[in-house]
Amino acid sequence: MSREVRWQTLLDLLVERGRLEVEPAAEALGVSAATIRRDFDELAQQQLLVRTRGGAVLHGVSYELPLRYRTTRRAAEKRRISEAVAALIAPGEVVGLTGGTTTTEVARALAGRADLNAGTGGAPALTVVTNALNIAGELVIRPQFKTVLTGGVARPQSYELTGPLAQGVLGQLTVDTAVLGVDGFDPLDGAATRHEDEAAVNRLLCDRSRRVVIAADSSKLGVRAFARICPASSVHVLVTDTGLTDSGARAFEEAGVEVIRV
Repeated sequence: MSREVRWQTLLDLLVERGRLEVEPAAEALGVSAATIRRDFDELAQQQLLVRTRGGAVLHGVSYELPLRYRTTRRAAEKRRISEAVAALIAPGEVVGLTGGTTTTEVARALAGRADLNAGTGGAPALTVVTNALNIAGELVIRPQFKTVLTGGVARPQSYELTGPLAQGVLGQLTVDTAVLGVDGFDPLDGAATRHEDEAAVNRLLCDRSRRVVIAADSSKLGVRAFARICPASSVHVLVTDTGLTDSGARAFEEAGVEVIRV
């Protein structure tokens, strides 16, 4: 087990239980107590947890794993979803990508498409507009893509740029397809995220787009989150995994959303 996977597992357990002791954590992960103590110390230095005598507790009451520790959650589902979303994009489109683990996989799937290896007639194969620093960093090395990064204030948990600078750039652009990552998507309550600043940027991206696609694994569906991005009626396509039940899919379809399960 790599260190990052071990750290993610520890943080996941900590979120579930609220407190972890060294010996039970070592037993759960199949490593030595000394390894867990070192892990706790290093995670505490990054302010991801608080060390206690014999263990660790959550860092504060509002806890969110940074993006780099969420990348392997439901990885197989996210990979299938990202490939299906990438297949919806036509060469030459302007694509908007919000931040998140699934949208990061969408960016990688687009970069891997053979038909997008070169532009057409001097034009870029795709123009990608994003407020996510990590996505821009991955795509900027692809000469066939034109990468547009909004300004704004960076959130360390999601690598997303938010605020008036990001909104000012998006307000001047027209996008063919917006691909959203969300914390929750419900047929009645719509698409939402935990943070109002991210929701505001995502909402504007939807407003500037001809088509809105939500890429979300089934654990995010039927779930409400704090800050609304848009109603379900503003979403054209939902791409998710087969964990979404038939009745759940019908509820989204009745709200006017095309559902693709992969």
